[in-house]
Amino acid sequence: MTFTTDMYEGMLAETVTMPGANGELINAYFARPTGEGPFPGMVIIHHMPGWDEWYREATRKFAQYGYAAISPNLYFRSGHGTPEDVAAKVRGAGGIPDDKAVGDIEGAMLYLRSLPNSNGKVGVFGTCSGGRHAYLAACRVQGFDALVDCWGGRVVMAEEDLNENFPVAPIDYTKDLSCPILGLFGEEDSSPTPEQVAQHEAELKKHGKNYDFHMYPDAGHGFFYHHRPNYRQQQAVDGWEKTFAFLEKYLKN
Repeated sequence: MTFTTDMYEGMLAETVTMPGANGELINAYFARPTGEGPFPGMVIIHHMPGWDEWYREATRKFAQYGYAAISPNLYFRSGHGTPEDVAAKVRGAGGIPDDKAVGDIEGAMLYLRSLPNSNGKVGVFGTCSGGRHAYLAACRVQGFDALVDCWGGRVVMAEEDLNENFPVAPIDYTKDLSCPILGLFGEEDSSPTPEQVAQHEAELKKHGKNYDFHMYPDAGHGFFYHHRPNYRQQQAVDGWEKTFAFLEKYLKN
């Protein structure tokens, strides 16, 4: 995005209530540019550490780049508290059911599509477990026009890791993926490992999907997180540039 010093800029950001899975009302963080638009939409899916400050920053970042962006609280049903406390509760319970996550993400997408200043296109972005959830949603729900999966773990799952909450490995839905995907990964990550990413890529190729995967050297899990030791400045800057170039192509043109 090109900025000039005489531009007018404005943004509105607030917590809202939206219908999630099965029509249940959940809360979400919503940021959008001021002005008439029309604006493309982005659903921003938080990671296992929870619906935290980094995800509010990321939601506002997408708004800064001209997107109406909403980040649903996938842990809403587990109660409230600090993001860390709620995430610990969710982790202790074995995670949230995939069906609930997909339903909430679909609800966020429909919320954005209902806006009077929508341009009719919606993408989805997620990191860590949010990348996994974003992939699941883009495979199981119609209506997404672009997907950004940042180091989504457990897309590839062993049979013994499947259970009532996670009945099907996301990779097994690949044939149903309905939009282009950008994947950003680190060579030093253990979830997903480079081998799992290669397996995922092979499945996308097998089904003729439109994908663009990047594997970064000297980067592990969470290399976008500037507040953590695993932050990698060069790789993160390049990853954000690739993200916005990809979304510009599929959501703004």
